[in-house]
Amino acid sequence: MERIFCVDKKKYALLDSVHSPDDLKQLNSDELLKYCDEVRSFLVHSVSQTGGHLASSLGVVELTVALHRIFDSPRDKIVWDVGHQSYVHKLITGRKDQFDTLRQEGGISGFCRPSENPHDAFISGHSSTSLSAALGLSIASKIQGEDNYTIAVVGDGAFTGGMVYEALNNADASKNLIVILNHNEMSISKNVGAFARYLASMRSKPRYLRLKSRVEKILDKTPLIGKRLKGTLLYSKTAIKHLLYHSTFFEDFGFMYLGPVDGHNLEELVNVLNRAKKADQPVFIQVDTIKGKGYSFAEENPGAYHGVPKFDAASGNSGQEVTSCFSNVFGIALNKMADEDERICAITAAMKYGTGLQFFSSAHRDRFFDVGIAEQHALTFACGLSRQGMIPVFAVYSTFLQRAFDQIIHDAAIEGQHIVLGVDRAGIVGDDGETHQGIFDVAFLSMIPGVTIYSPSDYAELRLCLKKAVYDTQGIAAVRYPRGKESGGFLPLSKEFEPYYFSEGSDECLIVTYGRLFDQALSARQQLQRKGMNPAILKLTQVSPLPEEAIRLAARYRTVFFFEEGIRSGGAGEHFETALLRQGFCGKLILRAIENQFVPQAPIDRALEKLGLSAEGMVQTIVQEIEQSERKKQA
Repeated sequence: MERIFCVDKKKYALLDSVHSPDDLKQLNSDELLKYCDEVRSFLVHSVSQTGGHLASSLGVVELTVALHRIFDSPRDKIVWDVGHQSYVHKLITGRKDQFDTLRQEGGISGFCRPSENPHDAFISGHSSTSLSAALGLSIASKIQGEDNYTIAVVGDGAFTGGMVYEALNNADASKNLIVILNHNEMSISKNVGAFARYLASMRSKPRYLRLKSRVEKILDKTPLIGKRLKGTLLYSKTAIKHLLYHSTFFEDFGFMYLGPVDGHNLEELVNVLNRAKKADQPVFIQVDTIKGKGYSFAEENPGAYHGVPKFDAASGNSGQEVTSCFSNVFGIALNKMADEDERICAITAAMKYGTGLQFFSSAHRDRFFDVGIAEQHALTFACGLSRQGMIPVFAVYSTFLQRAFDQIIHDAAIEGQHIVLGVDRAGIVGDDGETHQGIFDVAFLSMIPGVTIYSPSDYAELRLCLKKAVYDTQGIAAVRYPRGKESGGFLPLSKEFEPYYFSEGSDECLIVTYGRLFDQALSARQQLQRKGMNPAILKLTQVSPLPEEAIRLAARYRTVFFFEEGIRSGGAGEHFETALLRQGFCGKLILRAIENQFVPQAPIDRALEKLGLSAEGMVQTIVQEIEQSERKKQA
C-alpha cells in the first residue's frame, strides 16, 4: 500500500487542464489513469490544509471519472447521497481553484449545492435521500419529453436507512434511472445489519456478471443459432443468477443488476456504465471500492479519516491532542450508570464514536444497539424497549433527530413512553453548514406534550442532567449539548441538579440564556461592568417546561434580554416571553435568536459573532437598548 506522494503537489498537469466534464472526455486511457493519481494527491494535500471528508472521496476517484466520462452532466443528472463523496465531482466540474475555501466561510460547501454549481443536481447532507430525489428528477424528465439519464450514487451505509427502500419500491417506473451502490462496507464506521451481510456475500461472488458477459460474447460470434440461443439464456437469467447468488433482491424490484464491479478499475467501470445506458429498464450497479483508496493512513483507518481536521499529509498526524468533549463526557457518564443499572440501553444511528458511545458498546455489548442510518426506527425501537421496562437512551445529532419527528409524537409522546434523547451537536456546528446546524431541536421538541428539555452548560451539569433525565423525569427527556468541549470559564454551579441558575445584578436589566451561550453571557457582563453596568443573569438548565420560579424572577426586571442559539420561531425565547406576559410582566423583552434562517458554514465563533450571539454581540444589543431608552426618557 503506497502513499501518494509520487506527484508533486505543485504540478498537476492533467488536473489543471480539466475544467469541465468535456475536458475530461478529451483525455486518453493512459491520461485518465494519471489524472486519477493527480486527483488523489491533490485531495490529500488540499484537505490537509482545510479539513474535510477525505476517505469517502478517495474511494470514488475512478467511479467519478468514469461517470463524467460516459454521461453528459449537467444534462444527465448525477445525485450524490450525502455528498461527502463528491469532492472529485467538484474538481471535474470546475471548482479546483476554490478548494482552498472548502467548508470555509464564504467558500465552497463540503456537500452538493445546486446553488453553488449547475452540475450539483440536488442538495445533499443527510443520508438515504438520493434515490428518492433521483427518481423524481428522472420522472420529471420523462414527463417533459427529455431522454437524459439520472444517476444516483448511494453508499452502502445509506441502505441502512428506510428511505432507500421506499424509493426502490417505486423505481421501476423510470427506464433512464441508474443506481450505483458504492459498496465499501462503511458509513462513518463499519456498517451493521442484515443488508450489510447480504452485500458482503455479493462482494465475494462476482461470478455472475463475468460469466454472463463471456457467454453473450461467445453466442454473438456463433453463426445461425447464436442470437436465438442468447435470447433464450437472457430470458432464463433469473434462474442462472439464483443458482449463483441464491437471491434476486434488486431484480425483484424491477432493476437490471450489474456487478459486483471493481470500483478502481477504470476500464471495467466504463464498460459497465456504457452497458447500463443501453438497458431499457432501471439499472442497479454494485461497485466495490476501498474507502480511503491510495492514502495508506486512510485505508488503514477509514473511520478516522472520514471527516478530518487539518493534518500533516506526510505523517497523517493532525497535531491535535485527544481531549475531552461533551460527547465523550456523555458517553462515559452513561456507561457508568449502566454499570449499576441493567435496565439502561444505548442506541445510536451509525454514530457510535461521534456520540461517545464507544465506551458503552465495549462494556455492555448486549445492551448497545447500532441500528444504522435509521433514526425513525431507532426512536420507535427505543419505545418498544421502554414499554417492556428498559430505560433506552438514544444518542443522536440534533440535525439527524429531525428525521424522527413523527416517531417522537406518535410512538413516544402519546403513550408517555420514558425514553432519553442525548441530543448531540445542539446549536451551531460550524463547517458542515446549513444541513448540519442543530438549531431546530428546542423549537420542535418543546411543542410536543410530555417532553422535558435540559440544556447543560458544562460537563458537571451534563452529568447531573443525564441522571435527572434517566431517573427523575417522566415521558421523553432530552438532554442537549453542543459540539466540542466546555470553555472552562463558568462560575461554580450547584453539585445537585437545579432547573436554573440565577446571579443577581445591580441594574434593572436581566440577561437570560441557556447552554453554551452562558459563557458568552458571563463574558458580556464583565465587559458591561467595565462600562458601569451590572446586569443580572438567569441561566436556564431546564429549557422546557420553563421553571415557574425562573419566570417570576425575570418578571421583576424592567428589561429582559434573551439570547438563544436556536431558531427564533417556536424557540425557548418566544415561550419565555409568553410566560412572562402571563405572569403580568409590564417591562420589555428583547429576544436575540436565529431569525428564521438557515445558517451557512463558518467557524462556530464566527457564526455566533455574525448572529449577534457572541459576548460582543450581547454587549452591543444591551448597550444600544439602554442608550435608546435613556434618550427616550430625556426627550
